[in-house]
Amino acid sequence: TPEQETFDSPGKGRGLRVTRPFKVGELLFSCPAYSHVLSVKERGCYCEFCFTRTQHLARCGKCKKAFYCNVKCQKGDWAMHKLECSAMVAFGENWCPSEISRLVARILAKKKMQKERCVCEKMLLIGEMQSQDEDNEKREMTEADIARFHRFYSKHLDVPDHKELLTLFSQVGCNGFTIEDDELSHLGTAVYPDMALINHSCLPSVIVTYKGTSAEVRAVQDMKPGDEVLISYIDLLYPTDDRNNRLRESYYFLCDCQECKSKSKDKAKLKVRKQSDSIEPDVINNMVRYARKTIREFQEFKHTKNILHELLEMCEQSLEEMGAVFDDSNVYMLHMMYQAMGICMYMQDLDGAIRYGEKLLKPYSHLYPPYSLNVSSVYLKLGRLYLGLERQSACTSALKKAMAIMEVAHGKDHFYIEELRKMIAQK
Repeated sequence: TPEQETFDSPGKGRGLRVTRPFKVGELLFSCPAYSHVLSVKERGCYCEFCFTRTQHLARCGKCKKAFYCNVKCQKGDWAMHKLECSAMVAFGENWCPSEISRLVARILAKKKMQKERCVCEKMLLIGEMQSQDEDNEKREMTEADIARFHRFYSKHLDVPDHKELLTLFSQVGCNGFTIEDDELSHLGTAVYPDMALINHSCLPSVIVTYKGTSAEVRAVQDMKPGDEVLISYIDLLYPTDDRNNRLRESYYFLCDCQECKSKSKDKAKLKVRKQSDSIEPDVINNMVRYARKTIREFQEFKHTKNILHELLEMCEQSLEEMGAVFDDSNVYMLHMMYQAMGICMYMQDLDGAIRYGEKLLKPYSHLYPPYSLNVSSVYLKLGRLYLGLERQSACTSALKKAMAIMEVAHGKDHFYIEELRKMIAQK
């Protein structure tokens, strides 16, 4: 008997549940990708085919853009790489399909080659993944994507009609998984049909991690037979309204988990400064509005201009502004501190990055659910930063904290854990 089964989840549609008990850290199942694509910015660092990170990659002789472990990986990837290889040469600097377009092209090519069910379609076929009718703004973006898709891929693919393409783009948008590394950097995007059955909760019972291009699902709570397999589709740091806005914008539903009903963590997440004269509700509401607006503007600026010292200034300015009302552990403060940490790392300002990172740890551990990769990734970053400054004991302590979470999330035999053990042993 399979250890998971599909069922009708009340209020959620299709879902997946376990048929036997699972302990925290236990692997429910592993799922190879139906199709995957490495992010353009990671080229040269990872093998396009198996996502192995290594210094000794061989380059495609024709386009000089794709890198592989060896000839075996290069051959394995050719059916997908040939969709792009000559186009990248022909278009040069003007070759710019979105990552979702690149994945859609690969899915279409795979569908054409595929004769029978794929191993990642035991419970759900690729074509059965849910799609949504997009709102106007999203639809416009998809239409622009489709226009570019025709430009870059029509020579190497039989492109289906417009309606079918729209559906596929929507399916990938709703069901695509971002493959991330141990520090939560974006490596690429993939689709796993069987994983598309897993519903969202802000109190997830499982976590998804990656081994190469395969996804692995492990329990982060003890589970009993009949319990639903639930992951989080979004970053869980934020208060209930923000989470549901994000779910509505990206996935077209609202969550009704226990945390969304009780909002039990919202007060801690929106903590205001201890002040003798209590702060007026209006002042707090205005500052929340300011925080949300600033986060949006920062995001846009990061995507369009990405001028590091200006981004850092935006972080510092907003932290000062918000800090007049919000406690340091308020999630909007934490959001900006996390961004500032990333910018400092990028600018090689190790001390600055450590200063911000250390402020995140205590509130992160308190506000995220147990075994959160958002928490382990900050410990990991700090451990590596301490190492750079030869602060041995701080480094070991941070890496051990990261490892305690990652052993549950990634499994004790994951190569990330082996790497960590080596780093700790070298001290």
